[in-house]
Amino acid sequence: MDDLQKAFAALKVRGVSTFAAEVTEVDKENGTCTVKDDDIEYYNVQLSSIIDGSKKQMFIYPVIGSSVLVSPIEEKLEWLYVEVYSEVEQVDWNIESVKFNFDKNGFLLKKENETLAKLMSDLLKEIQKMKFTTNTGSTIKLVNQPQFLSIENRFKDFLKDS
Repeated sequence: MDDLQKAFAALKVRGVSTFAAEVTEVDKENGTCTVKDDDIEYYNVQLSSIIDGSKKQMFIYPVIGSSVLVSPIEEKLEWLYVEVYSEVEQVDWNIESVKFNFDKNGFLLKKENETLAKLMSDLLKEIQKMKFTTNTGSTIKLVNQPQFLSIENRFKDFLKDS
């Protein structure tokens, strides 16, 4: 490396660098956590690097007891955010009136007051109530209703309603 490259590299050196820590507490309401680095605890560590405090962003919630890499914002130890996660409990992404959330229980896709799970459930219930007119009159029973019930249960296992 020539002298000019070394000089530029020295300019980029941060006074406070990223460090590994253990998550001891998660505050989903405020989008923060508490982490411990050896014997020092750091409170109000942001779970998103967005600095405006808006809830219209993506939050990744770490598992308590898991390892994370924490970085300072503007090299301030009192203003930290989680940069990398070893284990994730939940992801919550909000864009205006749209919410996308997933965890070990499934997926939630919500727009205003409507969820994909509720839409799918309503659709399958209406399909199961369908009646058709034939040359001999109307049908009164859906012959493949057990298959629709099975599909409805699969959606319930896959999607969250709230």
